[in-house]
Amino acid sequence: MSVVGGQWSVVGFPYLCGQMKKAFLQLHLAVFLAGFTAVLGKLILLNEGMLVWWRMLMTVVILGGIMLYKKQLEKISFADMLKTAGVGLVIALHWVNFYASVKYSTVSVALVCFSATGFFTAIFEPLLLRKRIVVAELLLGMLAISGIYVIFDFHPQYKTGIIFGIIAAMGSALFPIMNKQLLKRFSPRTLTFYEMSGGWLLFCFVLPVYLYVFPADYYLPSTADWGWLFILAAFCTVLCFDLQLNALKHISAFTANLTYNLEPVYGIVLAFIFFDEGKMLNKWFYLGLGLILTAILLQMIRVRRANVS
Repeated sequence: MSVVGGQWSVVGFPYLCGQMKKAFLQLHLAVFLAGFTAVLGKLILLNEGMLVWWRMLMTVVILGGIMLYKKQLEKISFADMLKTAGVGLVIALHWVNFYASVKYSTVSVALVCFSATGFFTAIFEPLLLRKRIVVAELLLGMLAISGIYVIFDFHPQYKTGIIFGIIAAMGSALFPIMNKQLLKRFSPRTLTFYEMSGGWLLFCFVLPVYLYVFPADYYLPSTADWGWLFILAAFCTVLCFDLQLNALKHISAFTANLTYNLEPVYGIVLAFIFFDEGKMLNKWFYLGLGLILTAILLQMIRVRRANVS
């Protein structure tokens, strides 16, 4: 153990003090929980549109019940309701595309496509928050994109799933950027509740159109679906969002999104355990995954140096 720039470090990586350290721990726990969502999406046999509809509804019921019990439910203005509902709809559309990617390809491929989030964040964040483009972030995002291209090029049978996955990554990039400003005024739980409830209401108008194009086999969850949906709503949504939004108070949207690229690692390991997907993937998949992990490691080094200086 040594001291680097006034901070205690182990193997050259400094301990991040106070709020920053706590934020990174919260973020990584949220990423670990998010790693289960793709596996649950495969286990739940509902059409992806119906899956998202039930997930959001159950999240509103669970979170609303907790907040009413703890007297944490706050009233917000109608204008703010519209803003949070808009973010909620973006989340809903992101989820629909993400689960469509899972169902049209594999859990592993869908999760790797999610890594394009860093690239889109490097573009969207400067445009929406009126910041200058950080060239290093753009290059790291492009490195992750190159990993996806390698997988796409050598797994053409997953083309439809990969397209859905790229669209899902665009939605995932927008969500933390849009929340960055709202978090300055609302608590994470309040924000999650109004986003989920408002997003669910708006999604009710979008869902019939989606189901017309991609019909569902059934609309009510089976007995097994109910159990998986509860885990998805309570742990992978309510708890996960709470951790992520708390972390976003102290971490940039780009760093949060790039860290979320670790989600494929957790999810792929779980997919290997649950679905034995390792037999379906070849060396090109692992090459693409290696490029994505390199982008994550380089960003962690950038953050470390910024905190040391």
